[in-house]
Amino acid sequence: MTMQQLDPPLPVHVLDKGPGYAFAVIDYGQEHNLIWVTAINETGEIWCAPNPRVRMQANWTMGRKKPAAIAREHGDCSGDAEPVVAEINKPN
Repeated sequence: MTMQQLDPPLPVHVLDKGPGYAFAVIDYGQEHNLIWVTAINETGEIWCAPNPRVRMQANWTMGRKKPAAIAREHGDCSGDAEPVVAEINKPN
């Protein structure tokens, strides 16, 4: 088993937990997933998430779009569960 501290921490999204920063990775070797040690932004909880549950956050500058799994969890790219709808009232 090896553990690697990430410096700087990486912004990631843990499915079913939310966005946070991975600050370490645990590698138990072949036949095992990497484990991402992540501090969740909203709750401050620390979770050890297996590799299939972790996604990189979107990064416009790098050309990385929001992963489909995150988009399904949170709706549109704003991060809100419901899309924003604008109403236009026209005079009669």
